[in-house]
Order: sequence, then structure tokens, then C-alpha cells
Amino acid sequence: MAEIAEGGDNGHGKKGKKRAKKGNPRIDMTPMVDLAFLLLTFFVLTSTFSKPKVMSLVYPAKLDKNDEVKQPEIKNAITFLLSKDKIYYYSGKFYGKDEPSPTGPTKLSETDFGPDGIRKLLAERNEFVLTEKLTLQNKLKSKEIDTLTYDKQLIDAKKDKKSLKVLIKTDDKAICKNFIDLIDELKIAEIGVVAPIDDDGFLEEEKELLKQKLK
Repeated sequence: MAEIAEGGDNGHGKKGKKRAKKGNPRIDMTPMVDLAFLLLTFFVLTSTFSKPKVMSLVYPAKLDKNDEVKQPEIKNAITFLLSKDKIYYYSGKFYGKDEPSPTGPTKLSETDFGPDGIRKLLAERNEFVLTEKLTLQNKLKSKEIDTLTYDKQLIDAKKDKKSLKVLIKTDDKAICKNFIDLIDELKIAEIGVVAPIDDDGFLEEEKELLKQKLK
């Protein structure tokens, strides 16, 4: 509120006539302070903190040096091999020279983070989950399902046998940036199962193929 505080000059003008007193306006800030506290209380009580978005990673158990490294039996899987600043991959089970597949031993393919690189590769291989996600988004938009149902059904789609599983193997020369960028791409592609494996999890024949590619 504005108040008029009395004060001013009591001097006299000509012929002894008194001048009108001038008031000094003063603003009472008490209501403004009360309003500020009310707004602060309102926003504190109604605000929700955003939850950090994390990606679950499946870390395999550490192997003893005397244990034999065996290729896990995973269907619809892709394995990325990271060394230096290069990224190679192969699909399905690894077939060596002694146990070749009908099409021959496993060969490594190289990829990158370009427009036709990892993102396109993952979108094609994980088409099942991405299609399910689009369907669920349409149902959520039309209010056929709620948010909780959407999240649950999307998780179920990621666990389905048709969804893509990813193994990431890094040697001691792989750069951290490539690993982090790859994890980001896996998140975008809605990959549900991701298993990082360090240098101890490399097959000997995988290492040989890497050496040949890096020459």
C-alpha cells in the first residue's frame, strides 16, 4: 500500500500566505513479502524433480585367467569390438576357422557415427522394438493407455526374443569417447540388453581379426 507521510516545508510565501504541505509517498512492502512467500510455498509444493535417465548395463562376472572364454549363445545379437578410434562389429555367434558357419568364418565389418553408421544399423536390427514403441506412443497419445502401461509394455518389448541384444568388447587401446557415444546410440535405438566386456572377454580369434583390420 502507498501511504502519505506528512512532512515538507513550513515556510511562508509572499504576503505571509502559507504554502500547501507536500506529502512524501512511501510504499508498504509487507503485502509484497507475504505474496512472495505464498508463491514460493506454492512452487515448492507443486514442483517435481526430474528423475535421472539411466541405461541398465549387464556386466558379466569376472573370469579367472585359467577359465576358458566361451562365446555366449545369444540369438539376434550384435557384438561391437572397440580398439583405438575404430569400431567393428559382427552379428550373431562368432564362428572361427575350426568351426565355420555355412557362410564361412566370421568377418568383421567397420562402422562409424556418421549418417549411415551405427544409428542406421541399430534402427534396422532393432526394428521390432522401435515399431512397438511407435505403436505405444500412438496409443498413449489417443489415451488408450496411461504412462505406466506405456513404460511397462515398452520394457516388455525390449526383453522380447525379437529385440536386439548388444555386446560391447573393448581392448586396452579403445578410447572412452567411442564407448560413451556408442552407449548414447544404444539408448536412442531403445536397446534393452547391453553387456560391456573388457579385454579379458575377447576371444583369441577376435583379437587376431582386429589386428588384421588395424594394420
